Amino acid sequence: MKKRLYRCLIELTNKKGISQALKKFAQSKLSKPLIRPYIQAFRINTEEMLEDARSFNSLHELFIRKLKDGVRPLPSAPDCLISPVDGVIEEMGAITSDKRFFVKNKPYSIEEMIGSDEVVNRYLGGTYIIIYLSPQDYHRIHSPANGTLQRQYSLGSTSYPVNRIGLTYGKSPLTKNYRMISEFKHQYGSALLVKVGAMYINSIVMLQEAKEWRQGEEIAYFSFGSTVILLFEKGTFIPAGSLRSSLKVKMGEVLGSLTNPK
Repeated sequence: MKKRLYRCLIELTNKKGISQALKKFAQSKLSKPLIRPYIQAFRINTEEMLEDARSFNSLHELFIRKLKDGVRPLPSAPDCLISPVDGVIEEMGAITSDKRFFVKNKPYSIEEMIGSDEVVNRYLGGTYIIIYLSPQDYHRIHSPANGTLQRQYSLGSTSYPVNRIGLTYGKSPLTKNYRMISEFKHQYGSALLVKVGAMYINSIVMLQEAKEWRQGEEIAYFSFGSTVILLFEKGTFIPAGSLRSSLKVKMGEVLGSLTNPK
């Protein structure tokens, strides 16, 4: 009953007109009076922001804020893989031979999410990590490792919620929402960085046009909180011992090590 009611409410409110109106409001000066209450409600750390909150003219400018230099130090070890975003580890685990991964005990089709048999088959038996960005979090996305962008494309058009309620009761938002998929080659293989659009606003803005990615380099941003999914080929990634579901991570923190598959 809860699932049916939730889905009904989302279908009624998740319309293109509402999405556009919300986006337009967030980007306008009309939203400026909400900046301070928003910061207080979500306990945003203003000390690490590059600009003073009073300089922002809209909520959107707050959402896509930049950080001061040095507040996200990067590891010195070349094989480390860092978190590309601030957020919470929603789930992590192995990609099964039937091309699925699990979130909130619900199976998701990696084939549907990626949309390519050729790509999917390379990641069977590998590892996935899902990181959820809340309204509190820094919304810019950075390269998790040094590498070369191999391909980049988008899929989907819906924008269902990707928070815990959305993942529990929604219609497979990670595989149906608008998403931007980037595959990059690192020193030991390839990895996928999937950026999933959030409720109402499917805004994923890519900033990096260069093919060569440098660890920690800014490559994109979300206009609203959303989700990033990392997928690794079998044997190419060893998770850090402390990595687990519900762990809060920040961009630049080590998620594990890239390694040469045996």
